[in-house]
Amino acid sequence: MSAAIVTQQPQVEPVDTWKEAQYLICELTIELNVPNFTVRDLLQLDKKSVVDTRCKQAVNLPLNVNGQGLAWVEFEVLGDRLAVRLMELI
Repeated sequence: MSAAIVTQQPQVEPVDTWKEAQYLICELTIELNVPNFTVRDLLQLDKKSVVDTRCKQAVNLPLNVNGQGLAWVEFEVLGDRLAVRLMELI
């Protein structure tokens, strides 16, 4: 009869797990599709041009972190700034 050796892994608090990584820079991107945008439209862009996205204000857009989907967001205006509100985590 052989005895099984059981070793317990030390429990690590979640905060400690991310402690060293929490200050790493990550890139957030929001994908906004502009249907039927052509090279001609691109060439006509100038300072202060406005691009009609044909997108409703309250539409959910994908928020990516380092290229990986994280959430669905909506644009929101905060004073003179454009912000996003997280609507759903993926």
